[in-house]
Amino acid sequence: MIKIGIVGGTGYTGVELLRLLATHPQANVVCITSRAESGRQVSDLYGNLRGHFDLAFSEPDPASLAECDLVFFATPNGTAMKMVPELLDAGTRVIDLAADFRLRDPAVWEQWYGMPHSCVDVLAEAVYGLPELNREQIRGARLVANPGCYPTAAALGFLPLVESGLIDTGNLVADCKSGVSGAGRGANAAMLMGEVGESFKAYGVAGHRHLPEIRQTLSWVSTQPVGLTFVPHLVPMIRGIHATLYGRLTGDPGDLQAIFEKRYADEPFVDVLPSGSHPETRSVRGVNHCRMAIHRPQGGDTVVVLSVIDNLTKGAAGQALQNMNLMFGLDEATGLGHVALLP
Repeated sequence: MIKIGIVGGTGYTGVELLRLLATHPQANVVCITSRAESGRQVSDLYGNLRGHFDLAFSEPDPASLAECDLVFFATPNGTAMKMVPELLDAGTRVIDLAADFRLRDPAVWEQWYGMPHSCVDVLAEAVYGLPELNREQIRGARLVANPGCYPTAAALGFLPLVESGLIDTGNLVADCKSGVSGAGRGANAAMLMGEVGESFKAYGVAGHRHLPEIRQTLSWVSTQPVGLTFVPHLVPMIRGIHATLYGRLTGDPGDLQAIFEKRYADEPFVDVLPSGSHPETRSVRGVNHCRMAIHRPQGGDTVVVLSVIDNLTKGAAGQALQNMNLMFGLDEATGLGHVALLP
């Protein structure tokens, strides 16, 4: 059994992580921290976990966390970097679901997150936790930076095209929509039902923190500089991301459907739908899948990829479990065999 600690278990990502760990056959959660809810039973806050966890939230204790085999951080940006070096020194492995270790350049981190990086040496060894790209590095990692939700949907959709050199990487467009759970559980008037219901809006057009992360991921597989326009939108649903991705073909691509099917043939959590399909966010609700479809409107020089994920699962906690499985030598699908919720 893997002895697990969770720092920050009260947000939407934290409870999704607990939901998945509750039925994982090799997971033994021994510690869940929350300063605000310390002493309160986990099942009192989240009734769906009643009967699964006989644990109370506790104050973060570095000594207790260091006794774990693995610690998940489901905390605000800037929290994990303060504790991770001590845990790594103790031999504890870490998966950070926030952004502290995603960006390789500390200057870029400071530009987008407004704070200096406090452990640059550790940053250099962190493995970006997109299994479809870095599977072998994840297996041997001490520290995994779990990708963001928008970057997961966008990168998976773009990867086959960029890797194959089929599109102009200088002019990519990612038009993405997310449910309100992506904004977190904290009280926020802008996220009230009366504010988001029956409405639809873009945000972060001038620059969103996930922009450099998507660009960085694609640059690792591109022979040319990556230029990306990324526009996120808020839609009145709870969970789910729909990414509509545009690229300009640089020549005759051949059979695009076959290229995507070959690229993801052995990937347990990427589902390339039949030609002409239009994936729906509800088809991935609560599961660790990315479903996608490829289109070439009117047979022109623009390719459109439709990519959907659940922002809390494949976009966060589910991918974190997938990474945990790889780090501990398990089948990466262990504990992730759920069927999406319909309706």
